Amino acid sequence: MTRPIVGIIGNSYLLNDNYPTHTGGTMNTAAVSDVSGCLPLIVPSDPRYVSVDELLETCDGFLLTGGRPNVHPEEYGEHATAAHGDFDRCRDAITLPLVRACVERGQPFFGICRGFQEVNVAMGGTLYPEIRDLPGRMNHRMPPNGTLEEKFAIRHAVHFDEGGKFHKVLGATDVMTNTLHGQGIKTPGTRVVVEGHADDGTPEAVYIQDAPGFTLSVQWHPEWNACNDPVSRPLFKAFGDAVRAWAARKGPQQLKSA
Repeated sequence: MTRPIVGIIGNSYLLNDNYPTHTGGTMNTAAVSDVSGCLPLIVPSDPRYVSVDELLETCDGFLLTGGRPNVHPEEYGEHATAAHGDFDRCRDAITLPLVRACVERGQPFFGICRGFQEVNVAMGGTLYPEIRDLPGRMNHRMPPNGTLEEKFAIRHAVHFDEGGKFHKVLGATDVMTNTLHGQGIKTPGTRVVVEGHADDGTPEAVYIQDAPGFTLSVQWHPEWNACNDPVSRPLFKAFGDAVRAWAARKGPQQLKSA
């Protein structure tokens, strides 16, 4: 049986400082394949090579991954500063209209870290350049040194609204997560519902109000240890179920139009 396709948004990196690549972390691929039960396909997020329309027709759902470059602040009406870090304008050019199109179509996406921030910006929201500089906020960045296990270790609690979408998926209102981000939501975008917060008030979980499809997005990295983590696994499973439902609806429409 053919698995539905999840487009994993790739990031632009230079290997050995001079070889351009589009890459995606193996843990994203494993989570989509092993937990969501879908076919992972890394997307070169650059409008020179792919269009949003092509992606919407080729893929059944999208994983908006984390990445070192941040959404450019011009996308939410602010000027770039040193605190905003590095950027990937080509990824911005793909993901921001892709999110809006998916919301309109009901096509499922799952946003992670930068992807979480992309969802907010795509819907008209803004971002803080550095959470740890805000009064009363903890340092949400990953440790600068250590093993992958140490960098992705569980570090803080997230609290969800009782009876909300995340509560229903996870069966809990309080969970423990990792944290590896510098930026965060300043003002939520139109229809962006913040349903989970860290102890310091930082938004950690959102969805798009009245969207016909799966739009859950989180600020942490659930792709780490997704097969075994009690928080990650149900999120990726719910995402996979939504992608399969979309593919099942799309199939008869394609046959009818052929």
